Amino acid sequence: MFFTGLVSSGSKLRRAMHKLGLAVVLGSGLAAGSTTQARDSHQIVVESVSLAVLPPEARGTHRLITQGGPYPYAKDGTVFGNRERQLPPRLRGHYREYTVKTPGARDRGARRIVCGGPPPDAPDSCFYTDNHYASFRRIAP
Repeated sequence: MFFTGLVSSGSKLRRAMHKLGLAVVLGSGLAAGSTTQARDSHQIVVESVSLAVLPPEARGTHRLITQGGPYPYAKDGTVFGNRERQLPPRLRGHYREYTVKTPGARDRGARRIVCGGPPPDAPDSCFYTDNHYASFRRIAP
């Protein structure tokens, strides 16, 4: 790729290319076929994780989601804006977030499940984060 490593992440050229829908690979890892997460405007690569290996609190939250609630936290079921752009881009309102209880935490903690697609109790896909949206893993049944 001609632009590999030549365009800084905050440059005007990169922003203009992003608006045009052109991907810029910053570094050689992706060009070489690495499993590094891609973050262009068209494709987000997210690892998968089996529901069975998630913490029991996450499995309980997932069960509540598919049952349609009730949810223990007021913010559960609210729209998740995907401002971090860690999930595939969708129209606002597609994703909803749910708290996964963290044992010993005095607040909601950092663990969440974010699901997308209507209706909320039958989502198209769900994602788990244990680091407050810094990264996600797609939940596989």
